[in-house]
Amino acid sequence: MILKVKGVLMDLDGTIVDSREAYIEALKRTWKTLRLKNFNSDIALEIPRRLEQNQPINDLIGEVDVERFLDVYLKTYYSITGSKTKLLPNVPETLDVLSKKVRLALLTMRHVSRENIKKELEKLGIAKYFHCIVTALDTPLPKPSSKAIVACAERLGVEIGECAVVGDSICDIRAGKNAGAKTVAVLSGIFSMEELAREKPDLIIKDVNELLHVLG
Repeated sequence: MILKVKGVLMDLDGTIVDSREAYIEALKRTWKTLRLKNFNSDIALEIPRRLEQNQPINDLIGEVDVERFLDVYLKTYYSITGSKTKLLPNVPETLDVLSKKVRLALLTMRHVSRENIKKELEKLGIAKYFHCIVTALDTPLPKPSSKAIVACAERLGVEIGECAVVGDSICDIRAGKNAGAKTVAVLSGIFSMEELAREKPDLIIKDVNELLHVLG
């Protein structure tokens, strides 16, 4: 299948950058800060998976207060993404080609400013490819609400029906569908093929590099 689009709205974590090391390090530091016992690295990826879907994490973190845990965990995660995330393979080359065909936007639900995200993208050498950046601070409702998708498309100057939302998570696909955009799931993040397939995206691809072969 070839998707005819004029705009591509890309997620960040798990789509453009590999965030696994940041998730693990954030959990380690949070565990140490809160002086918790029995650290289990196996839950490092399960926590962001559940947070993405607004699912409880009480069984993962023991007796500690969830709000207190999340306050430390999220602040820690956001503080280390610049140093602990890394570009997925061949992303700059892919963005260079795509940016000459369609308008690109970055859509992340990190609760940080656009300026912070732009600095991270500049450090990675890919900021120049994006016409706009939308973060969780720019919208009152997080994914799977369509608000951020619609805002992103408006800033791109492209009709929502002519946009493709590309992401690694269930919420990326739901948000895209809720907005009326085309949806492309990538398998480079923390969600499985089976989980993403249940959301019925227009396409499921290995990673963003395959966009070069599926966008018309």
